[in-house]
Amino acid sequence: MNTLQALTQEAKALANGQLTAPETEVARQLQICNACRYCEGFCAMFPAMTRRLEFGKADIHFLANLCHNCGACLHACQYAPPHEFAVNVPQAMATVRGQTYADYAWPAPLGQLYQRNGLTLSVALAAGLALFIWLAADATAGAKDFYAIFPHNFLVSLFAPVFLFAVLALTLGVRRFWRDISPVTTGAPVSAPAAAEATHDVLRLKYLDGGHGEGCNNEHDAFSMSRRRAHHLTFYGFMLCFAATSLATVYHYALGWEAPYDLPSLPKLLGAVGGVMLCMGTLGLFKLKLQRHPLHGDAAQKPMDYGFIGLLFLISASGLLLWGLRGHTQMPLALAVHLGSVMALFATLPYNKFAHGIYRTASLLRHAVEKRQPNRLGLGGE
Repeated sequence: MNTLQALTQEAKALANGQLTAPETEVARQLQICNACRYCEGFCAMFPAMTRRLEFGKADIHFLANLCHNCGACLHACQYAPPHEFAVNVPQAMATVRGQTYADYAWPAPLGQLYQRNGLTLSVALAAGLALFIWLAADATAGAKDFYAIFPHNFLVSLFAPVFLFAVLALTLGVRRFWRDISPVTTGAPVSAPAAAEATHDVLRLKYLDGGHGEGCNNEHDAFSMSRRRAHHLTFYGFMLCFAATSLATVYHYALGWEAPYDLPSLPKLLGAVGGVMLCMGTLGLFKLKLQRHPLHGDAAQKPMDYGFIGLLFLISASGLLLWGLRGHTQMPLALAVHLGSVMALFATLPYNKFAHGIYRTASLLRHAVEKRQPNRLGLGGE
């Protein structure tokens, strides 16, 4: 069977509500896990699993996005490869997660970009860089600030539509995902305690400790907090940079304080700290990805992982470089690289690895709702 035939069959199965091959494999493995229960005390996926005897499409999508790919269950499992049962929950779940991003993408035809993510990122980055280098070609050498090259309102007119489209696409995609997995958890409404717990788990990246507080497995069966720390640096570095940009927008339009800003202004402080954290976090994630055990995760998604990490690093590094090059003749080129990278990120945001945080957050919220409901099976779990 060639690739086109396989994709056609997967599409037909999806349209008919049938399980695709990756989903069928997850269902098989979870039946084995449900009989064993050795990993019941691990991440949120296992307590949620014990509330089920059968695993339909919505259950599998829900559970796959609860899995944090920490690897702990793989190294603890007596049925892991080379056992004939070949239970590898992290890898099976990662494959289905990649499928859910494509299935729920909006507009639907653009879901195919997940399967060509390395190429998509490359083209978007090249186009973004080309656009801003071309626009900056006539800039005055030695300009003292960025806005002498690209006026603030001009940048807003370029970036705002792209960013708003990305937000819309992610919102519509995760809304459909939420609707599909809600019946899985009896459709119970979101309570304040459930929302608070899910927020706490997301902000702390709780389940990157393996669910037992000792950390993730990476290249072998030794526990380490390295992945959690690198994710924290990346996540909070990104959020600080985003906060700096948002605050600068408020300064500019609401308060009339025109950019650029210097220390000790809050936008500059947030951007500098966030940029350093983002650089450190992405370098850490890149190193850990190179060292990762081959049985962890889906090898087909590595180009998406590396592309996203590399793009975040380029954004943070070029942003910090701009600070040092203000007034230098090379500043326009550095500015073009930075803005081109940001444009590439915005353009691919709904169709790159960023989506995993959105879908995982929705699943954690659903899990927090479900665990507060009566366990109708009376089996395991919380």
